[in-house]
Amino acid sequence: MGKNMRHYYLIAFFCFCIFEVGFSQNKYIAHRGASYIAPENTLASAKLAWELGADAVEIDVHLSADKRVMVIHDDNTKRVSSGVNYYKIAETSSEKLRTVDVGSFKSDEYAGEKIPFIEEVLKTVPPGKKLVVEIKCGTEVFPALKNSIDESGKIGQLVFISFNWDAVLMAHEMFPENECYYLKMFPFGLKAKIKAAAEKGLTGLNLYHKIITKRVVEEASGQGLEVLAWTVDNPKVVKRLNDLGVTTVTTNRPGWLKKQIETIPPWREKFHPPAGGPLRQTIKSYENH
Repeated sequence: MGKNMRHYYLIAFFCFCIFEVGFSQNKYIAHRGASYIAPENTLASAKLAWELGADAVEIDVHLSADKRVMVIHDDNTKRVSSGVNYYKIAETSSEKLRTVDVGSFKSDEYAGEKIPFIEEVLKTVPPGKKLVVEIKCGTEVFPALKNSIDESGKIGQLVFISFNWDAVLMAHEMFPENECYYLKMFPFGLKAKIKAAAEKGLTGLNLYHKIITKRVVEEASGQGLEVLAWTVDNPKVVKRLNDLGVTTVTTNRPGWLKKQIETIPPWREKFHPPAGGPLRQTIKSYENH
């Protein structure tokens, strides 16, 4: 083998290693469970997410009128009951909320799924996995939430996120050893929030993937903060985020997305070292793919 050919293959191997190491470090958070397939925020979706290999499951919580922590995204039951029931979570007892079928809106296969208590979801969390709890209401949920978490014995497996600044600060105060991330969808005010999150000792920010740029990641990492991304169902977006240094993504399709990322991409199959020519030709060929 000629000297140039050895160089070509060494470069190809080096690029292959970078690609493999980068993608192997990705972590996938199942958005409301495996919600692409199963009804969101149900025991069915949480259990399916674990079966599909998710590193974590994200759920949303509200507080019922009788102070139970209910796992549901909206502040009412209208959407997840296909309009059949309309109960405001904060104004309704957990007993009545549990009568609502929140599975049929997705598929008849899931008819009869109930709004879970957080205690039920906590029981599904396997060793080594994380449960990401998004506070959808306000700080009023924390006394009941803390009791449920303490009783579960899984406090070390909890992560907290919220769009509510006061709620995420309360989470950090009440669970100082746990990861806490501020959620943000729009870019305005982001620089100020990065600074504030660092000053308050938060772990980082969980951002809508479209507002994540190189500058954002650099500013956050410069303040000692992590950047997470939501909600990503496209392998190309994962690659873009990886290039920026973001390796934890929230997705509706944890199993599928992980498989897509681990599958040999088309550009690697097309990459062949040229029979001759300068070394930069090989590098250019790699970069163009």
